[in-house]
Amino acid sequence: MKKIVILGSTGSIGISLINIIKKDKRKFKIELLTANKNYKKLIKQLKFFNVKNVIITDKKSFIITKEILKNKNINIYNDFNSLSKILKNKNIDYTMSAISGFDGLEPTLNIIKFTKIIAIANKESIICGWDLIKKQLNKFNTKFMPIDSEHFSIYALIDDIKSNNLEKVYITASGGPFRKYPLKFFKNITLKKALNHPNWSMGKKISIDSATMMNKVFEVIEAKKIFNLKYNQLEILIHPQSYLHAMVKFKNGLTKLLIHDTNMTIPIFNSLYPKFENKIISNKLDIKKLNTLDLQEINQKRFPVISIIKNLKDTDSLFETVIVVANDCLVNLFIQKKIKFTDISNNLLKILNKKEFIKYKHIKPKNIDEINKLSNYVSLKINSMSV
Repeated sequence: MKKIVILGSTGSIGISLINIIKKDKRKFKIELLTANKNYKKLIKQLKFFNVKNVIITDKKSFIITKEILKNKNINIYNDFNSLSKILKNKNIDYTMSAISGFDGLEPTLNIIKFTKIIAIANKESIICGWDLIKKQLNKFNTKFMPIDSEHFSIYALIDDIKSNNLEKVYITASGGPFRKYPLKFFKNITLKKALNHPNWSMGKKISIDSATMMNKVFEVIEAKKIFNLKYNQLEILIHPQSYLHAMVKFKNGLTKLLIHDTNMTIPIFNSLYPKFENKIISNKLDIKKLNTLDLQEINQKRFPVISIIKNLKDTDSLFETVIVVANDCLVNLFIQKKIKFTDISNNLLKILNKKEFIKYKHIKPKNIDEINKLSNYVSLKINSMSV
């Protein structure tokens, strides 16, 4: 039986993994599940799989969970300081890191030493802490697998080919809800319209990032770090159907592309079952979509945040943390209806050009405390600004 850990088991990625494991339950033993507030779903999961170790980080939810499970032989913890205690003497085969936001970085770093494979679905961990993650991966000989559909596609296309043999990597973007929306009406875009993605059902934050195209800026940063590339080797192409997820052009003249259903279950499944260890039911090849891939270059006037990529250095720095936090703050302000949709991109570009933040382009993150400290600083500064 493969021993499994799921960090963030009640989110969309965690639930997708749980549903995959359910179909092949006898092959897996879940050693640890974690959640923040969703104790009801967590309790259902741990009962179904007979899980003996649980971390629930929200204090109120932790107290409720303790009360509900007080007569059960289950270890319930309130924070990730107990990881070493839980996983001591356990040889974990596969860990899914799917905790959203900066909360996912520290447990991701700390669990690497206990697991043979870590699949990471947390953008903040890779964007802000990749250098720290890479050191841990190398130190403990842990295999890393990306879960984003684009990065998993690149990973599958490259396989064991060295990065210096790659000429260009193309990441595709649907264009979101405003691919053809008249520019003159952008300033009047409502929250409801921005959340209405044509292809994917996602949470508010990622839906807004998709509408501004900021999610693709993040994906380029991730791809650069994961695959040891330079920014001029990466390009974003609009592909409205979300059927083609990535293309890689190699220096030998060959170009490979990867397609799969618009379904995150496929990359998650393939991270759990590498090298065709199992099969998944998927749709037949869609010839109509293949015949109308409709690839287009991005219109920067429509999606101005794309310009951020041109100003990034190829070396890892704390500036990536500034980008993530600044965008998070502005998206939250839009969700709270305190700023307009166009203010997200306009203010983000202004903030990233401020001297007090530009200096972080030249500072490499040394540890997680440095990242957390900067995150708090940027958040306080932006929330105190008049935007």
